[in-house]
Amino acid sequence: MATLQAKPRFQIVTRQALKRLAVLFGVIAIGLLYGWWSMIRMPGESFRGALPAATEAQRALAGELEGHVRTLAGTMGQRSTFNARQLAEAGLYVKGKFEAAGYEAREHSFVSRGTTVPNLEVEIRGKVTPDEIVVIGAHFDSFRGTPGADDNASGVAALLAWAAREAGHARARTVRFVAFVNEEPPAFQTADMGSWVYAKKCRESKDNIVAMLSLEAIGYYRDEEGSQHYPWPLGVFYPDRGDFVAMVGNWSSRELVRKCVGTFRSTTKFPCEGAAPPGLIPGVGWSDHWAFWQEGYPALMVTATAPFRNANYHQPTDTPDTLDYERMARVVEGLERVLDELAGVREVGARAP
Repeated sequence: MATLQAKPRFQIVTRQALKRLAVLFGVIAIGLLYGWWSMIRMPGESFRGALPAATEAQRALAGELEGHVRTLAGTMGQRSTFNARQLAEAGLYVKGKFEAAGYEAREHSFVSRGTTVPNLEVEIRGKVTPDEIVVIGAHFDSFRGTPGADDNASGVAALLAWAAREAGHARARTVRFVAFVNEEPPAFQTADMGSWVYAKKCRESKDNIVAMLSLEAIGYYRDEEGSQHYPWPLGVFYPDRGDFVAMVGNWSSRELVRKCVGTFRSTTKFPCEGAAPPGLIPGVGWSDHWAFWQEGYPALMVTATAPFRNANYHQPTDTPDTLDYERMARVVEGLERVLDELAGVREVGARAP
């Protein structure tokens, strides 16, 4: 009698294939964990709960900030090469405020759409490592057809108030405050973008810029659930209340972002979130920090997230009455402590040369 031989079983997935899948999923998991660790996770904890009562100094600063915003976005209004007179008035206003604080304002002018437009710069030279430079900047133009209170009179107001508080007091590193022209379309991310003109000049001069902070739309805050939105997939990781200030850089600037967020959180009772995702994600490069990335400098944006929170973004309704100046003041105070970390503690009472 013939012996029957058992037929081999048909295996859909072999052990070797399962091992390869396990390795693949492990690599993906490690990659996701590293991405979260390097781009999303930030040092410290964001402040939560009711804000402390405003101090007298914060209320005074809030009034100063509001005054700047109402002049730029109220009295002057639309500020762009489409409104050349108001744009020139805004530049003169910024220059005048710099000079009133005791600075010598330097103009770096160029021609855009047939109009001569200026970047405006002031500097406090460092006492220890003056060749290492921290740049703080904000654009003073507005989107065509809008008064631009949040975008970006709020950033310029912070720039002017902060510069006035720093005037004459040196830190270890050199600090520059720069008001940029032409951030908005049609100049945005083109050769006519004021911050890119400035960053190229710095690169040609071999300036050692160790950090750049772009102050962009920092005046609008909401406490309601669902008031904050994000480009996918960032909403998984961040709160849905628009009550915080954000610090946003690209992956190459991640160490700067982590340092700034960590310092703000550890010193300031105000909510702060941070991210350093790829620059291709919508919103990550939407300000003057982008120009410094193009020239190889570490840079980030300080922002209340503009269109991801504020429905008035790039609209005629972006008016001074929509902003929260007291919260802006708290943000500016927190940024001063961030500058302590980036440039060294300010020498109070010591006048810079």
